[in-house]
Amino acid sequence: MNAFISRARETPPVPDLMALELLASAVLVLDAKGIIRFANAAAEDLFEISVRQLVGVHAGSLFGHGEELQRSLAEALTNQFAAKRQLMDIDRAGRDPVQVSLTVVAIHGQPWPVLLELREIEQQLKVDREERLLDQAQANRELLRNLAHEIKNPLGGLRGAAQLLEAELPDPSLKEYTQVIIQEADRLQTLVDRLLAPHRAPHIVGDVNIHEVCERVRSLVLAEHPRGLKIVRDYDISLPEFRGDKVQLIQAMLNIVRNAAQALAPQIKEGDAQITIKTRVTRQVTLAKRRYKLALELHVSDNGPGVPPEIRDRIFHPLVSGREGGSGLGLTLAQTFVQQHEGLIECESRPGCTVFRILLPLL
Repeated sequence: MNAFISRARETPPVPDLMALELLASAVLVLDAKGIIRFANAAAEDLFEISVRQLVGVHAGSLFGHGEELQRSLAEALTNQFAAKRQLMDIDRAGRDPVQVSLTVVAIHGQPWPVLLELREIEQQLKVDREERLLDQAQANRELLRNLAHEIKNPLGGLRGAAQLLEAELPDPSLKEYTQVIIQEADRLQTLVDRLLAPHRAPHIVGDVNIHEVCERVRSLVLAEHPRGLKIVRDYDISLPEFRGDKVQLIQAMLNIVRNAAQALAPQIKEGDAQITIKTRVTRQVTLAKRRYKLALELHVSDNGPGVPPEIRDRIFHPLVSGREGGSGLGLTLAQTFVQQHEGLIECESRPGCTVFRILLPLL
């Protein structure tokens, strides 16, 4: 904030500069000579230098083949376009160049006539992927909720009819068949209830300490596997509390850790199974199209065989399971609870190492 006030005093004001500080993409505002007069926080992260070092520098010096940018700036100043997009390489000392998507925008009638918006190609692909995951998860939830409601009513009638039939049967041995109907109806009812659980339970928000959540889950899973499994803590104790639903977060994390423990069954028998729970603070994160200054990064990793390749891209889909007898709902529910906290959950897996990564906004 102080840096912004200082820059505003040194140069003529351009409307809505403060709003540019909130953008997830890097923004540079240039004068007619191509000198940088404003850079937002995302630009600091992208170029890995401070705003003070960026302001006053010619924009072309930041890029490989800066003459291409120079031509675009000249075209913008002569009103040959309103906006132009091109691919550029950023030169960063001691590191490989980073390819970015650069949009040159002409700002007519302002003291600083050109704005540059930059996005890393990798970052753009990641944002697009996150948007697709969010849309896909929302579609899955709607499908499951509608399907569960459609199953629920006839299921109750089926069970009731079997009970009435059982009461009228003259031969007690025939009741074995009605019991099969009743038990299978109850099993399906349990499945339907699990599908509807995230939408039924009230969202109870309070102050949450993520390490209390981790410790609760750790103790529950170790109670289920008292021998052969080691759960390692790697906590950042500086993490602040945040507002959330503690019960939902415990359930989400329990599903992930329990899923890892089940995948580690062979290693547990051999006594060398390990799950690591790691917490960290990460900065300048975009989640659900919103930019956050601080976010919680939670990793749950294991040394198991990895997620089978054929389901690796579908593990958060409902009813998809890599385990014999699994319902395929644990990770789906975990994803739902994390997304209800405006967060993101993703998985990377290879033989010997599977990592589930949860991001939750803090500020």
